[in-house]
Amino acid sequence: MSRPAGLVFFRTANRERVVDWYREVVDCAVWLEQPGCTILERGDFRFGLCDADEGDTETEGILTFVYPDRAGVDRMHDRVGDAAREEPHVNERYEIYQFFATDPDGRTAEFQTFLHDLPE
Repeated sequence: MSRPAGLVFFRTANRERVVDWYREVVDCAVWLEQPGCTILERGDFRFGLCDADEGDTETEGILTFVYPDRAGVDRMHDRVGDAAREEPHVNERYEIYQFFATDPDGRTAEFQTFLHDLPE
């Protein structure tokens, strides 16, 4: 198991439901299960969801999942279904193709691809 360079954690009152959504819909895998906390990964992106009391769920910020091409973003739009807030589209300001969705906690998830080559 490789050590991450960093992790982002969110409190949730619905850990099992939210973890299932990221595993089943977004294709994340469980990287590490800890008491009261699940760390998920998709590629080299890792984030944790930890138990919280009702009303203490953190929904600030955006979890952004990057795909190699527009087809990958379009596939995710189909997979998230009603959770999608919009159709995939080009965002000229950031030179990306993207859409936003809402996870079961109400947290924003973004699915995108860059429209240009990234620096090595």
